[in-house]
Amino acid sequence: MTVQSYSHCHHALTDPEIRASLNSHTEDGLTSEEVARRYEKYGRNELQFKPGKPAWLRFLLQFNQPLLYILLLAGIVKAVLGSWTNAGVIWGVTLINAVIGYVQEAKAEGAIASLAKAVTTETTVLREGQPLRIPSRDLVPGDLVLLTSGDKVPADLRLLQVRNLQVDESALTGESVPVEKSVQVLPAETPLAERHNMAYAGSFVTFGQGRGLVVATANATEMGQISRSMENRVSLTTPLTRKFEKFSRTLLYVILPLAACTLVVGLGQGESWIDMFEAAVALAVSAIPEGLPAVVTITLAIGVNRMAKRHAIIRKLPAVEALGSATMICSDKTGTLTENQMTVQAIYAGGQSYRVSGGGYSPHGDITGSDNEGTLDATALPPALAGCLAAGILCNDSQLKQTGTDWSVVGDPTEGALIAAAEKAGLSQAGLMTAMPRMDAIPFESEYQYMATLHEAQSRIIYVKGAVEALLSRCTQMLDAQGQAIALDADLIKQAVDHLAGQGLRVLAFAQKWQRAISTRSTMSTSLPIWCFWGYRA
Repeated sequence: MTVQSYSHCHHALTDPEIRASLNSHTEDGLTSEEVARRYEKYGRNELQFKPGKPAWLRFLLQFNQPLLYILLLAGIVKAVLGSWTNAGVIWGVTLINAVIGYVQEAKAEGAIASLAKAVTTETTVLREGQPLRIPSRDLVPGDLVLLTSGDKVPADLRLLQVRNLQVDESALTGESVPVEKSVQVLPAETPLAERHNMAYAGSFVTFGQGRGLVVATANATEMGQISRSMENRVSLTTPLTRKFEKFSRTLLYVILPLAACTLVVGLGQGESWIDMFEAAVALAVSAIPEGLPAVVTITLAIGVNRMAKRHAIIRKLPAVEALGSATMICSDKTGTLTENQMTVQAIYAGGQSYRVSGGGYSPHGDITGSDNEGTLDATALPPALAGCLAAGILCNDSQLKQTGTDWSVVGDPTEGALIAAAEKAGLSQAGLMTAMPRMDAIPFESEYQYMATLHEAQSRIIYVKGAVEALLSRCTQMLDAQGQAIALDADLIKQAVDHLAGQGLRVLAFAQKWQRAISTRSTMSTSLPIWCFWGYRA
């Protein structure tokens, strides 16, 4: 089996070029015989790790510190001289230090090894013209993969067809917002985060459909490169380890001459050799801070545990001290310092402003007015606010999922934030969907910058969500504080948008229209706008 080696410029190739480079058929997929040949050549689509150091060696390496050398040597001398109690104490301190370091680093290694599961899933491929559902580990380069909403991308793909396809690539780029994909050929120097005609292993499809050719599997994927970089074992040197080594050497240079001087002076005064040797060893051992290695290791272990609770893996204990010594953090625009969650924080509806508390996708929180008039619930919502929240929960293709005390979104993160905001006011997605079942929908399209759904209630109602500019051009009225339709004041809306955008919030607009039927997009030209604003919660 050979190691897969591909160029990483598939985004710069046209469809005929990518088909020729992979010797693949973009209509029927690979044949069974070709799959078998490629499977023999490239192996399973699984991350492969180099064999790690054996456990006994990793444990012995915990003693690889100059100060511990001195302690171990002192313990041996004490044992030879018959001072087993002192020798046991010294060895016990070094053993505890080694055990703590070994356990913490073993946990980190285990967490890193779990990265291999990131590409283990099932996927739909087209082989010999037939769609098949197979484990992702059975994929080979040149396979034709079909993607739908909710799928995990099983390998690095060059997209050939997309339909409103959006992919969450936060694991690779740190970008919280799903990326809208296309099939346009890109320049070879395009950075990874902007390769919109590629889908990478480990990312998730949040919306739409797509079809792509497998261009890299296993360790040849971008996720595989991350795995290999984490696998590299280098000698870790931090400010703490350098100071610790310098202190150990200084202590050694001071202790050994003093012990030798004590031995020589004692022998010169006629003392016995054994008594003076014991005195010299006692001086050396007493000058060594036996508890220092254990104290340092325990302190670092506490820091590692605190970082682990915040989902940060620290492989080597001293690394946590280096992180604590950082005086400046430089981050790019991709949202590296966010929690990869969207949260509604402010709402503007009916000329009134509202604040939303709570974080993440948990439906626990409150909606309060700008004048702190108290928490609002479903029985006392102003008409415009109620319509705004209903639009966000009905014009929506996502769902919230609870696992223990944690909440996550199945689908688009933005839509998950809208559901959570509505449920904080007491509105239920299941209840509204039952009372106002969906009859039809227009999925989001980048060309129009909005999504629309048609629901059946006392009469038919259309809900729309999208970019402010897209909805403003299609609306002629707005709702006031009492829920009455008034003439649209575009300047007032733009002022509210600019105010909230100045706070770092992203802006999303909603509109509704009672209608007997929906036929074309132009029927929404007289819809009633309701405005909702949301943003990141870091």
